[in-house]
Amino acid sequence: MNATLPEAARQPGWFLVLFALAAAGGAVAYVPLLTVLLPQRIAELQGTEDVAVLAQVSFFGAVVASIANLAAGALSDRFAVRRPWIVAGLALSSGLLLAVGEARSASELVLLVMAWQVGLNLMLAPLMAWAGDCFPDSQKGVLGGALAVSPALGALAGSLVTYAGLVPADGRLWLVAALVAALVLPAVIFGGRRTRAALMHPRSAVARDDAAMVDHAVRRMWLARFLVQVAEGGMFAFLLFWLRSLAPGFPENAAANIFSVVLVCAVPLSLLLGRWSDRHGRPILPLAGCAALCAAGMLVMAGAGTLSLAVAGYVLFAIAAAIFLSLHTSQTLRVLPAPQHRGRDLGLFNLTNTLPAMVMPWLTVLLVPGLGYSALFVLFAGLSLASAVLLASFARPVGTCIA
Repeated sequence: MNATLPEAARQPGWFLVLFALAAAGGAVAYVPLLTVLLPQRIAELQGTEDVAVLAQVSFFGAVVASIANLAAGALSDRFAVRRPWIVAGLALSSGLLLAVGEARSASELVLLVMAWQVGLNLMLAPLMAWAGDCFPDSQKGVLGGALAVSPALGALAGSLVTYAGLVPADGRLWLVAALVAALVLPAVIFGGRRTRAALMHPRSAVARDDAAMVDHAVRRMWLARFLVQVAEGGMFAFLLFWLRSLAPGFPENAAANIFSVVLVCAVPLSLLLGRWSDRHGRPILPLAGCAALCAAGMLVMAGAGTLSLAVAGYVLFAIAAAIFLSLHTSQTLRVLPAPQHRGRDLGLFNLTNTLPAMVMPWLTVLLVPGLGYSALFVLFAGLSLASAVLLASFARPVGTCIA
């Protein structure tokens, strides 16, 4: 989409690092809360683990997050500023995060988490749109690689705040809020005048054929991410149950350790692939390759008869999926057609993160009881392979394709 900008328009390494840490602040904001602290808070209020309340929080939170991300991105487009909205979202989400610890009923908790989702997305939507304002196409690969730090730090934060004896139970939400602020604010404070004018100009009128090619690329990028997210979300939710179906009594901490190792391994690999795609002008090819590897990992899992083979298949799938999602996030900025609507359009792409949470449980309920996990994994493999085919259709060098 964008012509490669002159070398002088590239961002310095220090800002790339600060931006990657700010994006990781978003993961630190929600991973510990949604995976550990929120279920614990529900158990405290209800006296037991209440799956129904957790399901309500997850579903309504996903709906609010979808709407809030679209609205926040559109607002930052409308007023043509990003950083003030990021700070406002940080303040609002931090205040509501602390309020979650003061909730006195399950219904109050559901409402607070819904409001917190508004504040969180008021921070995240302008933050990701800001990346499109700042980083030229020649750096989008390495930017995507750097974004792989986000899930790794999110998982690390979850372990940190729940580490026995490190933080009192009533101080965990305060620690999360402090970590988020420490990660997000440096980029906002030192990131003034980092936008690139060439990346901000509204698109001029384009020929009908060019416009059709743009729409084609955007649709395929959206659908390709959605398909992989359905598979990734399914594995995230049911990993422990599946492993215990192969090895009864499989410990929870072992599953968590596998997940953490995957995220850590994905960071250097994402950086290497992202830098390669920048240097060779092949931004989409690594995405197609990773989607194909996701399918391969799922097929190994579907046919696994031993625990070691099952874990190997999962590691292949999960590393490929983590690389895919981080690189896809940055390369999406390449294909969006209108910089003046960048925040809004990214909100539409954010639906690929929230809609799978609504689709995936139904697929599981339909398939697993009658056909087992193997059938589910074959379906996920098919979705990932379809994603690879969609991307491979325009995974040509930059000079021969809008991507």
